[in-house]
Amino acid sequence: MRHGALRFAGGAAVAALTVLAACGGGGTELVETRPVSGTWSWSLPAFFPEPKVPADNPMSAEKVELGRFLFHDRRLSGNGRQACASCHRQDKAFTDGRGQAIGSTGEPHPRGSQQLSNVVYNATLTWANPSLVTLERQMETPLFGESPVEMGVTDATKALVLQRVRDDSGVARYRERFAAAFPGETEPITWANVIKAIASFQRSLISGDSRYDRWLAGKAVLSDAEQRGMTLFFGEKAECFHCHGSFNFNDQIVHAASRIVETPFHNTGLYNLGGTGAFPEPNRGVFELTARADDMGRFRAPSLRNVEVTAPYMHDGSVADLDEVLRIYAAGGRQVVSGANAGDGRANPYKSDLVSRIDLSPAEQADIVAFLKTLTDTAFLADPRHADPFASN
Repeated sequence: MRHGALRFAGGAAVAALTVLAACGGGGTELVETRPVSGTWSWSLPAFFPEPKVPADNPMSAEKVELGRFLFHDRRLSGNGRQACASCHRQDKAFTDGRGQAIGSTGEPHPRGSQQLSNVVYNATLTWANPSLVTLERQMETPLFGESPVEMGVTDATKALVLQRVRDDSGVARYRERFAAAFPGETEPITWANVIKAIASFQRSLISGDSRYDRWLAGKAVLSDAEQRGMTLFFGEKAECFHCHGSFNFNDQIVHAASRIVETPFHNTGLYNLGGTGAFPEPNRGVFELTARADDMGRFRAPSLRNVEVTAPYMHDGSVADLDEVLRIYAAGGRQVVSGANAGDGRANPYKSDLVSRIDLSPAEQADIVAFLKTLTDTAFLADPRHADPFASN
């Protein structure tokens, strides 16, 4: 069953099975070290492709370590109260456990913080913006965005925040780290380099050591319930694989060998205000950018790796737990019976054709949830290479 488990999962899964078969199934090593130019080597599961990295921001150990410090440093926000890590906690797969993120000034964000495990493989990088396709470009929004305020860096505080970095005399040793990460630059402490360093750190957040991954490599056992859930997940009954069938359990994948990159967004029938097909403002998906009716409620399908620890779910955090997620998908959408958001999402006219009622018993739904929990990578959630470097100092 091990080599047949991913038969519906598409090209990346087929590649995984090819690797496993070539290595004799259970005899394969779980992680391969793949050196690249400079001072960086990827430590990747055998069936993970090499990540794509921008030519103008190559990976290096020095840059990744600098990015780790900056990612966890509250001084990088305008008022010095919030770090990137405030909304992206390692123990929660770099989410924050909230339905909606909270910015440095206390202003709520309409959407939840997305997880960052394997973010290097994401073809787009927000819930509903097809144009943000690099971590460097995406990072400008949380750093400098004005509505909602996240990190809260403005034209008036840009120089002040950089000066905090230059003046550091503690454990971060920023002058030394920037010089090592960006050798040959007269003044390496710039916003462009801050962004490049954090993006490099984010690209290093590889998660592929879950119990499911170990099972694929013949190094772990799945329970009967977990195997039943896996069969449903990848099979023709539940068909979860349509949106979550890649090696990263999503459907927007890019890597070094990519030629054609698909970036689908989906309306899953979460809302249908008054039977009009509308989603609550300002969370109306790609429609917010295009104003096209058929983009209403279309959001990116997130990776399901580490999904056990990333509750609450959906773009707005309106689904409390995985059991409720399965009930909604089994029903073909969500019915909100009262209040401002009342409406039958199952009948949303813009709902994806991939979302329809599935005849899943409560026991089958529980089996799928059991399988999803095998995607938790506990080593990743506690890996000291990603941890807060200020915590022990």
